[in-house]
Amino acid sequence: MRFLLFVFLLILGACTPVETYDVIVRGGTVLDGSGNPGYLADLGIRADTIAFIGDLSAAQSPVEIDATGKHVAPGFINMLSWANVSLLVDGRSQSDIRQGVTLEVMGEGRSMGPLNDLMKNNMREGQQDYSYEVAWTTLGEYLEYLEEKGVSTNFTSFVGNGTVREYVMGYENRPPSAAELERMKDLVREAMEEGAVGLSTSLLYVPSGHASTEEITELAKVASAYEGMYISHIRNEEDSLLYAIRELIDIAEQAKIRAEVYHFKASGQDNWDLLDSAITLIENARARGVEVTTDMYMYNASSTGLNVLLPSWAREGGHDLTMAYISDPVKKERMIREVNFHVPPEKILLVGFKNRDLRNLIGKTLDEVARQRGVTPAEAIADLIFEDDSRIQVVYFSMSEANIKKKLALPYMAVCSDAGSYTNEGVFLEQSTHPRAYGSFARLLSHFVREEKVISLEEAIRRLTSLPAENLQLKRRGWLKTGYFGDVVVFDASQIQDHATFEAPHQYTTGVEQVLVNGIQVIANGTHTGATPGRFVKGPGYKF
Repeated sequence: MRFLLFVFLLILGACTPVETYDVIVRGGTVLDGSGNPGYLADLGIRADTIAFIGDLSAAQSPVEIDATGKHVAPGFINMLSWANVSLLVDGRSQSDIRQGVTLEVMGEGRSMGPLNDLMKNNMREGQQDYSYEVAWTTLGEYLEYLEEKGVSTNFTSFVGNGTVREYVMGYENRPPSAAELERMKDLVREAMEEGAVGLSTSLLYVPSGHASTEEITELAKVASAYEGMYISHIRNEEDSLLYAIRELIDIAEQAKIRAEVYHFKASGQDNWDLLDSAITLIENARARGVEVTTDMYMYNASSTGLNVLLPSWAREGGHDLTMAYISDPVKKERMIREVNFHVPPEKILLVGFKNRDLRNLIGKTLDEVARQRGVTPAEAIADLIFEDDSRIQVVYFSMSEANIKKKLALPYMAVCSDAGSYTNEGVFLEQSTHPRAYGSFARLLSHFVREEKVISLEEAIRRLTSLPAENLQLKRRGWLKTGYFGDVVVFDASQIQDHATFEAPHQYTTGVEQVLVNGIQVIANGTHTGATPGRFVKGPGYKF
Protein backbone atom coordinates (compact mmCIF):
# COMPACT_ATOMS: atom_id res chain seq x y z
CA MET A 1 0.00 0.00 0.00
CA ARG A 2 2.81 2.38 0.89
CA PHE A 3 4.53 1.54 -2.36
CA LEU A 4 1.37 2.39 -4.35
CA LEU A 5 1.00 5.68 -2.45
CA PHE A 6 4.63 6.53 -3.21
CA VAL A 7 4.11 5.81 -6.92
CA PHE A 8 0.92 7.90 -6.91
CA LEU A 9 2.74 10.87 -5.38
CA LEU A 10 5.55 10.56 -7.95
CA ILE A 11 3.03 10.58 -10.77
CA LEU A 12 1.16 13.53 -9.22
CA GLY A 13 4.42 15.48 -8.88
CA ALA A 14 5.36 14.74 -12.47
CA CYS A 15 1.97 16.06 -13.62
CA THR A 16 2.15 19.28 -11.57
CA PRO A 17 3.27 22.05 -13.94
CA VAL A 18 6.50 23.84 -13.07
CA GLU A 19 5.95 27.56 -12.50
CA THR A 20 7.52 29.58 -15.31
CA TYR A 21 8.53 33.21 -15.78
CA ASP A 22 9.91 35.18 -18.69
CA VAL A 23 12.88 36.31 -16.58
CA ILE A 24 14.16 35.18 -13.21
CA VAL A 25 16.78 37.17 -11.28
CA ARG A 26 18.22 34.73 -8.75
CA GLY A 27 19.99 35.07 -5.44
CA GLY A 28 20.61 38.81 -5.20
CA THR A 29 20.25 41.16 -2.25
CA VAL A 30 17.03 43.03 -2.95
CA LEU A 31 17.01 46.76 -2.19
CA ASP A 32 13.34 47.43 -2.86
CA GLY A 33 13.47 51.25 -2.83
CA SER A 34 12.15 51.70 0.71
CA GLY A 35 15.53 52.52 2.26
CA ASN A 36 15.21 49.45 4.51
CA PRO A 37 17.96 46.82 4.74
CA GLY A 38 18.24 44.48 1.78
CA TYR A 39 17.18 40.84 1.82
CA LEU A 40 18.03 37.77 -0.24
CA ALA A 41 15.33 36.85 -2.75
CA ASP A 42 14.61 35.90 -6.34
CA LEU A 43 12.58 38.06 -8.72
CA GLY A 44 10.21 36.56 -11.28
CA ILE A 45 9.08 38.75 -14.20
CA ARG A 46 6.25 37.98 -16.59
CA ALA A 47 5.88 40.22 -19.65
CA ASP A 48 6.59 43.75 -18.33
CA THR A 49 5.69 43.15 -14.68
CA ILE A 50 7.31 41.84 -11.51
CA ALA A 51 5.15 38.81 -10.76
CA PHE A 52 6.87 37.36 -7.68
CA ILE A 53 9.58 38.18 -5.14
CA GLY A 54 10.78 35.34 -2.93
CA ASP A 55 12.03 31.78 -3.36
CA LEU A 56 11.85 30.68 -6.98
CA SER A 57 14.22 27.71 -6.70
CA ALA A 58 11.55 25.42 -8.20
CA ALA A 59 10.60 27.81 -11.02
CA GLN A 60 11.98 27.96 -14.55
CA SER A 61 12.66 30.71 -17.07
CA PRO A 62 14.26 31.02 -20.51
CA VAL A 63 16.23 34.00 -19.16
CA GLU A 64 18.07 33.31 -15.92
CA ILE A 65 20.15 36.06 -14.30
CA ASP A 66 22.51 35.04 -11.52
CA ALA A 67 22.68 37.93 -9.06
CA THR A 68 24.57 36.06 -6.35
CA GLY A 69 26.73 38.50 -4.41
CA LYS A 70 25.12 41.46 -6.19
CA HIS A 71 22.44 43.99 -5.32
CA VAL A 72 19.10 44.15 -7.12
CA ALA A 73 17.33 47.51 -7.19
CA PRO A 74 14.54 49.34 -9.02
CA GLY A 75 15.65 51.23 -12.12
CA PHE A 76 17.09 54.66 -11.31
CA ILE A 77 15.23 57.89 -12.13
CA ASN A 78 17.10 60.86 -13.60
CA MET A 79 15.18 63.89 -12.31
CA LEU A 80 16.81 66.30 -14.77
CA SER A 81 17.78 64.83 -18.11
CA TRP A 82 18.69 66.66 -21.32
CA ALA A 83 18.33 63.48 -23.38
CA ASN A 84 15.45 64.98 -25.36
CA VAL A 85 17.67 65.51 -28.44
CA SER A 86 20.38 62.88 -27.91
CA LEU A 87 17.71 60.14 -27.82
CA LEU A 88 16.51 61.28 -31.25
CA VAL A 89 20.04 60.68 -32.54
CA ASP A 90 20.76 57.43 -30.68
CA GLY A 91 17.96 55.83 -28.68
CA ARG A 92 20.24 53.46 -26.77
CA SER A 93 20.78 56.05 -24.00
CA GLN A 94 24.10 54.43 -23.24
CA SER A 95 25.76 56.83 -20.82
CA ASP A 96 22.72 56.72 -18.53
CA ILE A 97 21.47 53.15 -18.81
CA ARG A 98 24.98 51.82 -18.14
CA GLN A 99 24.63 53.58 -14.77
CA GLY A 100 21.26 51.95 -14.08
CA VAL A 101 19.01 54.83 -15.20
CA THR A 102 15.73 53.50 -16.61
CA LEU A 103 13.68 56.74 -16.61
CA GLU A 104 14.69 60.10 -18.11
CA VAL A 105 12.71 63.10 -16.79
CA MET A 106 13.09 65.93 -19.30
CA GLY A 107 11.95 69.52 -19.80
CA GLU A 108 13.92 71.98 -17.65
CA GLY A 109 12.14 75.27 -18.39
CA ARG A 110 12.01 74.37 -22.07
CA SER A 111 10.23 71.31 -23.45
CA MET A 112 9.99 69.73 -26.89
CA GLY A 113 6.47 71.09 -27.28
CA PRO A 114 4.17 72.83 -27.79
CA LEU A 115 5.70 74.32 -30.95
CA ASN A 116 4.31 76.82 -33.42
CA ASP A 117 5.56 77.04 -37.01
CA LEU A 118 8.25 79.62 -36.18
CA MET A 119 9.55 77.55 -33.26
CA LYS A 120 9.66 74.41 -35.41
CA ASN A 121 11.61 76.27 -38.07
CA ASN A 122 14.05 77.64 -35.47
CA MET A 123 14.53 74.12 -34.10
CA ARG A 124 15.41 72.86 -37.57
CA GLU A 125 17.77 75.73 -38.31
CA GLY A 126 19.43 75.52 -34.90
CA GLN A 127 20.62 71.95 -35.38
CA GLN A 128 24.39 71.61 -35.20
CA ASP A 129 26.13 68.23 -34.92
CA TYR A 130 22.81 66.45 -34.38
CA SER A 131 20.35 66.17 -37.25
CA TYR A 132 16.75 65.10 -36.70
CA GLU A 133 13.28 65.56 -38.09
CA VAL A 134 10.86 67.82 -36.20
CA ALA A 135 7.85 65.60 -36.75
CA TRP A 136 5.62 66.77 -33.89
CA THR A 137 3.86 69.88 -32.61
CA THR A 138 2.68 69.20 -29.06
CA LEU A 139 4.71 67.80 -26.16
CA GLY A 140 2.60 64.65 -26.09
CA GLU A 141 3.23 64.10 -29.81
CA TYR A 142 6.98 64.37 -29.25
CA LEU A 143 6.89 61.80 -26.45
CA GLU A 144 4.79 59.43 -28.56
CA TYR A 145 7.20 59.96 -31.48
CA LEU A 146 10.12 59.01 -29.25
CA GLU A 147 8.37 55.82 -28.15
CA GLU A 148 7.57 54.87 -31.74
CA LYS A 149 11.16 55.57 -32.80
CA GLY A 150 12.42 53.20 -30.11
CA VAL A 151 14.59 54.06 -27.10
CA SER A 152 16.13 51.95 -24.38
CA THR A 153 15.02 53.96 -21.35
CA ASN A 154 11.60 55.10 -20.25
CA PHE A 155 11.02 58.84 -20.46
CA THR A 156 8.65 61.60 -19.44
CA SER A 157 8.69 65.40 -19.41
CA PHE A 158 7.58 68.57 -17.73
CA VAL A 159 6.08 71.30 -19.90
CA GLY A 160 8.39 74.32 -19.82
CA ASN A 161 7.03 77.79 -19.17
CA GLY A 162 9.77 79.13 -21.47
CA THR A 163 8.37 77.10 -24.35
CA VAL A 164 4.78 78.08 -23.58
CA ARG A 165 5.76 81.76 -23.28
CA GLU A 166 7.70 81.71 -26.55
CA TYR A 167 4.73 80.08 -28.26
CA VAL A 168 2.42 82.92 -27.18
CA MET A 169 4.72 85.97 -26.75
CA GLY A 170 8.06 85.21 -28.39
CA TYR A 171 10.93 86.75 -26.45
CA GLU A 172 9.09 89.90 -25.38
CA ASN A 173 10.01 91.02 -21.88
CA ARG A 174 6.69 92.26 -20.58
CA PRO A 175 3.69 90.96 -18.64
CA PRO A 176 1.20 89.00 -20.72
CA SER A 177 -2.22 90.39 -21.51
CA ALA A 178 -5.20 88.62 -19.98
CA ALA A 179 -5.80 86.81 -23.27
CA GLU A 180 -2.14 85.80 -23.57
CA LEU A 181 -2.11 84.41 -20.04
CA GLU A 182 -5.24 82.40 -20.75
CA ARG A 183 -3.64 81.00 -23.90
CA MET A 184 -0.56 79.94 -21.92
CA LYS A 185 -2.78 78.27 -19.33
CA ASP A 186 -4.59 76.41 -22.11
CA LEU A 187 -1.26 75.14 -23.45
CA VAL A 188 -0.21 73.92 -19.99
CA ARG A 189 -3.60 72.25 -19.59
CA GLU A 190 -3.19 70.49 -22.94
CA ALA A 191 0.30 69.27 -22.04
CA MET A 192 -0.87 67.95 -18.66
CA GLU A 193 -3.71 66.02 -20.32
CA GLU A 194 -1.21 64.62 -22.82
CA GLY A 195 0.85 63.20 -19.94
CA ALA A 196 3.31 65.87 -18.77
CA VAL A 197 4.32 65.42 -15.12
CA GLY A 198 4.10 69.11 -14.27
CA LEU A 199 5.24 72.65 -15.02
CA SER A 200 8.92 73.63 -15.12
CA THR A 201 10.75 76.95 -15.21
CA SER A 202 14.36 77.87 -15.88
CA LEU A 203 14.41 81.43 -14.62
CA LEU A 204 18.07 82.22 -15.29
CA TYR A 205 17.32 82.01 -19.02
CA VAL A 206 15.02 83.76 -21.46
CA PRO A 207 12.15 83.77 -22.14
CA SER A 208 11.40 81.65 -19.05
CA GLY A 209 12.84 84.30 -16.73
CA HIS A 210 10.67 87.07 -18.22
CA ALA A 211 7.75 85.58 -16.27
CA SER A 212 6.82 87.17 -12.96
CA THR A 213 6.06 85.20 -9.81
CA GLU A 214 2.37 85.90 -10.34
CA GLU A 215 2.43 84.61 -13.93
CA ILE A 216 4.20 81.41 -12.93
CA THR A 217 1.75 80.91 -10.07
CA GLU A 218 -1.20 81.05 -12.46
CA LEU A 219 0.37 78.41 -14.70
CA ALA A 220 1.30 76.29 -11.66
CA LYS A 221 -2.34 76.30 -10.56
CA VAL A 222 -3.22 74.61 -13.84
CA ALA A 223 -0.58 71.92 -13.29
CA SER A 224 -1.78 71.49 -9.71
CA ALA A 225 -5.32 70.75 -10.90
CA TYR A 226 -3.86 67.72 -12.68
CA GLU A 227 -1.78 66.65 -9.63
CA GLY A 228 1.40 67.75 -11.36
CA MET A 229 4.59 69.16 -9.82
CA TYR A 230 6.18 72.59 -10.17
CA ILE A 231 9.96 72.28 -10.65
CA SER A 232 12.39 75.14 -11.17
CA HIS A 233 15.89 76.17 -12.06
CA ILE A 234 15.39 79.04 -9.66
CA ARG A 235 15.98 82.67 -10.57
CA ASN A 236 19.34 82.97 -8.86
CA GLU A 237 21.77 80.44 -7.33
CA GLU A 238 24.31 83.03 -6.23
CA ASP A 239 23.98 86.11 -4.02
CA SER A 240 20.15 86.19 -4.35
CA LEU A 241 19.74 82.49 -3.63
CA LEU A 242 17.47 83.03 -0.62
CA TYR A 243 15.14 85.33 -2.57
CA ALA A 244 14.90 82.71 -5.31
CA ILE A 245 14.12 79.91 -2.84
CA ARG A 246 11.41 82.08 -1.24
CA GLU A 247 9.89 82.66 -4.68
CA LEU A 248 9.63 78.91 -5.31
CA ILE A 249 8.05 78.35 -1.89
CA ASP A 250 5.57 81.20 -2.47
CA ILE A 251 4.53 79.68 -5.80
CA ALA A 252 4.10 76.26 -4.19
CA GLU A 253 1.96 77.71 -1.38
CA GLN A 254 -0.20 79.90 -3.61
CA ALA A 255 -0.75 77.22 -6.25
CA LYS A 256 -1.09 74.38 -3.72
CA ILE A 257 1.41 72.31 -5.67
CA ARG A 258 4.36 70.06 -4.91
CA ALA A 259 7.59 71.85 -5.84
CA GLU A 260 11.23 70.93 -6.42
CA VAL A 261 14.44 72.91 -6.79
CA TYR A 262 16.47 71.74 -9.78
CA HIS A 263 20.19 71.07 -9.05
CA PHE A 264 20.05 72.77 -5.65
CA LYS A 265 23.27 74.69 -4.98
CA ALA A 266 24.96 77.85 -3.71
CA SER A 267 27.17 78.93 -6.60
CA GLY A 268 30.32 81.04 -6.23
CA GLN A 269 32.65 80.88 -3.25
CA ASP A 270 31.33 84.13 -1.77
CA ASN A 271 27.88 82.51 -1.60
CA TRP A 272 28.69 79.06 -0.22
CA ASP A 273 27.62 80.08 3.28
CA LEU A 274 24.11 80.83 2.01
CA LEU A 275 23.38 77.13 1.67
CA ASP A 276 22.54 76.67 5.35
CA SER A 277 19.95 79.46 5.24
CA ALA A 278 18.49 78.06 2.01
CA ILE A 279 18.10 74.65 3.65
CA THR A 280 16.40 76.30 6.64
CA LEU A 281 13.91 78.04 4.34
CA ILE A 282 13.03 74.74 2.67
CA GLU A 283 12.75 72.81 5.93
CA ASN A 284 10.58 75.50 7.53
CA ALA A 285 8.28 75.31 4.52
CA ARG A 286 8.16 71.53 4.74
CA ALA A 287 7.37 71.74 8.46
CA ARG A 288 4.27 73.80 7.71
CA GLY A 289 3.08 71.36 5.07
CA VAL A 290 4.52 72.76 1.84
CA GLU A 291 5.81 69.82 -0.21
CA VAL A 292 9.23 71.07 -1.33
CA THR A 293 12.00 68.73 -2.46
CA THR A 294 15.35 69.12 -4.21
CA ASP A 295 17.65 67.31 -6.61
CA MET A 296 21.39 67.50 -7.37
CA TYR A 297 24.25 66.08 -9.39
CA MET A 298 27.43 64.79 -7.78
CA TYR A 299 30.04 67.36 -8.87
CA ASN A 300 31.39 70.70 -7.66
CA ALA A 301 31.09 72.16 -11.16
CA SER A 302 28.03 73.19 -13.16
CA SER A 303 27.67 73.48 -16.91
CA THR A 304 25.72 75.97 -19.01
CA GLY A 305 26.34 78.72 -21.54
CA LEU A 306 29.20 81.20 -21.43
CA ASN A 307 26.57 83.81 -22.25
CA VAL A 308 25.10 83.72 -18.72
CA LEU A 309 28.01 85.95 -17.66
CA LEU A 310 26.68 88.73 -19.89
CA PRO A 311 24.47 91.41 -18.29
CA SER A 312 20.76 90.56 -18.33
CA TRP A 313 19.86 93.29 -20.84
CA ALA A 314 22.21 91.68 -23.36
CA ARG A 315 20.40 88.32 -23.11
CA GLU A 316 16.76 89.18 -22.59
CA GLY A 317 15.84 89.35 -26.29
CA GLY A 318 17.35 85.98 -27.18
CA HIS A 319 20.51 84.98 -28.99
CA ASP A 320 19.91 86.91 -32.22
CA LEU A 321 19.60 90.18 -30.33
CA THR A 322 22.74 89.37 -28.32
CA MET A 323 24.61 88.97 -31.61
CA ALA A 324 23.27 92.31 -32.81
CA TYR A 325 24.45 94.00 -29.61
CA ILE A 326 27.96 92.57 -30.03
CA SER A 327 27.99 94.00 -33.58
CA ASP A 328 27.32 97.46 -32.14
CA PRO A 329 30.64 98.88 -30.79
CA VAL A 330 28.93 101.01 -28.14
CA LYS A 331 26.72 98.20 -26.83
CA LYS A 332 29.59 95.73 -27.02
CA GLU A 333 31.81 98.00 -24.90
CA ARG A 334 29.04 98.36 -22.32
CA MET A 335 28.43 94.60 -22.37
CA ILE A 336 32.12 93.88 -21.73
CA ARG A 337 32.20 96.42 -18.93
CA GLU A 338 29.20 94.79 -17.21
CA VAL A 339 30.23 91.13 -17.46
CA ASN A 340 29.47 89.45 -14.11
CA PHE A 341 32.21 87.00 -13.13
CA HIS A 342 30.62 84.92 -10.37
CA VAL A 343 33.36 82.38 -11.15
CA PRO A 344 37.01 83.40 -11.88
CA PRO A 345 38.05 83.02 -15.56
CA GLU A 346 40.61 80.37 -14.64
CA LYS A 347 37.75 78.20 -13.33
CA ILE A 348 35.67 78.36 -16.52
CA LEU A 349 36.35 75.41 -18.86
CA LEU A 350 35.32 75.59 -22.54
CA VAL A 351 33.62 72.34 -23.64
CA GLY A 352 31.34 72.98 -26.64
CA PHE A 353 31.47 75.06 -29.84
CA LYS A 354 29.23 75.28 -32.90
CA ASN A 355 32.08 76.59 -35.10
CA ARG A 356 34.46 73.73 -35.91
CA ASP A 357 37.33 76.22 -36.30
CA LEU A 358 37.03 77.02 -32.60
CA ARG A 359 36.97 73.43 -31.35
CA ASN A 360 40.71 73.47 -30.81
CA LEU A 361 39.85 75.58 -27.75
CA ILE A 362 37.88 72.74 -26.12
CA GLY A 363 39.56 71.80 -22.85
CA LYS A 364 41.08 75.24 -22.29
CA THR A 365 40.00 77.70 -19.62
CA LEU A 366 38.62 81.12 -20.45
CA ASP A 367 41.67 82.66 -18.80
CA GLU A 368 44.02 80.64 -21.05
CA VAL A 369 42.17 81.64 -24.21
CA ALA A 370 42.08 85.31 -23.21
CA ARG A 371 45.83 85.35 -22.57
CA GLN A 372 46.44 83.46 -25.81
CA ARG A 373 44.47 86.14 -27.69
CA GLY A 374 45.92 89.08 -25.81
CA VAL A 375 42.55 90.34 -24.56
CA THR A 376 40.76 90.53 -21.23
CA PRO A 377 38.51 87.59 -20.23
CA ALA A 378 35.44 89.82 -20.60
CA GLU A 379 36.49 90.76 -24.14
CA ALA A 380 37.11 87.09 -24.92
CA ILE A 381 33.55 86.23 -23.86
CA ALA A 382 31.99 88.68 -26.32
CA ASP A 383 34.39 87.74 -29.12
CA LEU A 384 33.93 83.99 -28.71
CA ILE A 385 30.13 84.20 -28.59
CA PHE A 386 30.15 86.28 -31.77
CA GLU A 387 32.62 84.04 -33.60
CA ASP A 388 30.74 80.88 -32.62
CA ASP A 389 27.26 82.37 -33.12
CA SER A 390 26.15 80.42 -30.05
CA ARG A 391 25.92 80.60 -26.27
CA ILE A 392 29.04 78.30 -26.02
CA GLN A 393 28.89 75.43 -23.54
CA VAL A 394 31.25 75.76 -20.59
CA VAL A 395 31.88 74.20 -17.18
CA TYR A 396 31.93 76.46 -14.10
CA PHE A 397 33.93 75.21 -11.11
CA SER A 398 31.78 77.13 -8.66
CA MET A 399 30.67 74.88 -5.81
CA SER A 400 31.94 73.55 -2.49
CA GLU A 401 32.70 69.85 -2.00
CA ALA A 402 31.64 70.20 1.65
CA ASN A 403 28.29 71.60 0.51
CA ILE A 404 27.79 68.62 -1.80
CA LYS A 405 27.97 66.30 1.20
CA LYS A 406 25.68 68.58 3.22
CA LYS A 407 23.09 68.58 0.43
CA LEU A 408 23.29 64.84 -0.12
CA ALA A 409 22.50 64.23 3.54
CA LEU A 410 19.05 65.86 3.08
CA PRO A 411 16.40 63.09 3.10
CA TYR A 412 14.36 64.82 0.37
CA MET A 413 17.28 65.09 -2.08
CA ALA A 414 16.87 63.21 -5.39
CA VAL A 415 19.55 62.82 -8.09
CA CYS A 416 19.99 64.09 -11.64
CA SER A 417 22.57 64.36 -14.38
CA ASP A 418 21.49 67.69 -15.94
CA ALA A 419 22.95 66.28 -19.16
CA GLY A 420 22.17 64.33 -22.29
CA SER A 421 22.56 60.58 -22.56
CA TYR A 422 25.27 59.75 -25.06
CA THR A 423 27.21 56.98 -26.77
CA ASN A 424 30.98 57.33 -26.56
CA GLU A 425 31.41 57.12 -30.31
CA GLY A 426 30.47 58.90 -33.53
CA VAL A 427 28.87 62.32 -33.49
CA PHE A 428 28.88 62.56 -29.70
CA LEU A 429 32.67 62.77 -29.68
CA GLU A 430 32.59 65.96 -31.75
CA GLN A 431 32.21 67.91 -28.49
CA SER A 432 33.33 67.55 -24.92
CA THR A 433 30.78 67.45 -22.10
CA HIS A 434 30.48 67.45 -18.33
CA PRO A 435 31.37 64.08 -16.71
CA ARG A 436 27.97 64.10 -15.04
CA ALA A 437 26.57 62.81 -18.36
CA TYR A 438 28.41 59.53 -17.81
CA GLY A 439 28.90 59.35 -14.06
CA SER A 440 26.50 61.21 -11.74
CA PHE A 441 24.63 58.13 -10.49
CA ALA A 442 27.67 55.88 -10.29
CA ARG A 443 29.61 58.61 -8.48
CA LEU A 444 26.87 58.70 -5.85
CA LEU A 445 27.19 54.95 -5.22
CA SER A 446 30.97 54.76 -5.48
CA HIS A 447 32.40 57.98 -4.05
CA PHE A 448 29.71 59.27 -1.70
CA VAL A 449 28.29 55.93 -0.48
CA ARG A 450 31.13 53.41 -0.62
CA GLU A 451 34.09 55.71 0.02
CA GLU A 452 32.80 58.77 1.91
CA LYS A 453 29.81 57.03 3.56
CA VAL A 454 27.72 60.21 3.45
CA ILE A 455 24.55 58.11 3.24
CA SER A 456 23.94 54.36 3.28
CA LEU A 457 23.55 52.25 0.17
CA GLU A 458 19.92 51.53 1.06
CA GLU A 459 19.18 55.24 1.44
CA ALA A 460 20.96 56.07 -1.81
CA ILE A 461 18.76 53.60 -3.68
CA ARG A 462 15.66 55.20 -2.13
CA ARG A 463 16.81 58.59 -3.42
CA LEU A 464 17.30 57.14 -6.91
CA THR A 465 13.99 55.30 -7.08
CA SER A 466 10.95 55.58 -4.81
CA LEU A 467 11.58 59.19 -3.73
CA PRO A 468 11.40 60.71 -7.24
CA ALA A 469 8.66 58.26 -8.31
CA GLU A 470 6.46 59.37 -5.42
CA ASN A 471 7.27 63.05 -5.94
CA LEU A 472 6.17 62.68 -9.57
CA GLN A 473 3.24 60.44 -8.56
CA LEU A 474 4.18 57.79 -11.10
CA LYS A 475 2.19 54.59 -11.11
CA ARG A 476 3.97 51.24 -10.64
CA ARG A 477 7.48 52.72 -10.88
CA GLY A 478 10.27 53.26 -8.38
CA TRP A 479 9.90 50.10 -6.27
CA LEU A 480 10.57 46.40 -6.49
CA LYS A 481 7.08 45.14 -5.69
CA THR A 482 4.81 42.58 -7.24
CA GLY A 483 2.58 44.27 -9.80
CA TYR A 484 5.18 46.96 -10.55
CA PHE A 485 6.90 47.33 -13.91
CA GLY A 486 10.04 45.28 -14.44
CA ASP A 487 12.58 48.14 -14.32
CA VAL A 488 15.44 46.36 -12.55
CA VAL A 489 19.14 47.02 -12.00
CA VAL A 490 21.68 44.39 -10.89
CA PHE A 491 24.98 45.95 -9.77
CA ASP A 492 28.06 45.17 -7.77
CA ALA A 493 28.16 47.69 -4.91
CA SER A 494 31.84 46.95 -4.29
CA GLN A 495 32.80 47.56 -7.92
CA ILE A 496 30.47 50.16 -9.39
CA GLN A 497 32.65 53.04 -10.54
CA ASP A 498 32.40 56.20 -12.61
CA HIS A 499 35.33 56.83 -14.96
CA ALA A 500 34.35 60.09 -16.66
CA THR A 501 36.59 63.08 -15.89
CA PHE A 502 36.54 66.72 -16.93
CA GLU A 503 39.52 66.04 -19.18
CA ALA A 504 38.05 62.81 -20.68
CA PRO A 505 34.31 62.73 -20.01
CA HIS A 506 33.18 60.18 -22.64
CA GLN A 507 33.82 57.11 -20.48
CA TYR A 508 31.18 54.62 -19.36
CA THR A 509 30.50 53.54 -15.80
CA THR A 510 31.41 49.97 -14.85
CA GLY A 511 29.88 47.68 -12.23
CA VAL A 512 26.27 47.78 -13.47
CA GLU A 513 25.90 44.25 -14.83
CA GLN A 514 22.24 43.85 -15.80
CA VAL A 515 19.47 46.35 -16.54
CA LEU A 516 15.89 45.48 -17.47
CA VAL A 517 13.37 48.02 -18.75
CA ASN A 518 9.73 46.91 -18.71
CA GLY A 519 10.96 43.34 -18.29
CA ILE A 520 13.31 43.41 -21.29
CA GLN A 521 17.06 43.03 -20.83
CA VAL A 522 18.88 46.13 -22.14
CA ILE A 523 22.21 45.61 -20.34
CA ALA A 524 23.38 41.98 -20.18
CA ASN A 525 26.64 41.24 -18.42
CA GLY A 526 27.67 44.88 -18.80
CA THR A 527 26.95 45.02 -22.55
CA HIS A 528 24.12 46.84 -24.33
CA THR A 529 21.79 44.37 -26.05
CA GLY A 530 20.42 46.93 -28.52
CA ALA A 531 16.90 46.51 -27.12
CA THR A 532 14.65 49.59 -27.10
CA PRO A 533 11.71 48.77 -24.79
CA GLY A 534 11.44 52.29 -23.29
CA ARG A 535 8.00 53.83 -22.88
CA PHE A 536 6.44 57.25 -22.48
CA VAL A 537 5.57 57.34 -18.77
CA LYS A 538 2.46 59.46 -18.36
CA GLY A 539 1.89 61.93 -15.56
CA PRO A 540 -1.07 61.72 -13.16
CA GLY A 541 -3.18 64.12 -15.24
CA TYR A 542 -3.09 62.04 -18.42
CA LYS A 543 -6.51 62.08 -20.13
CA PHE A 544 -6.13 60.71 -23.67
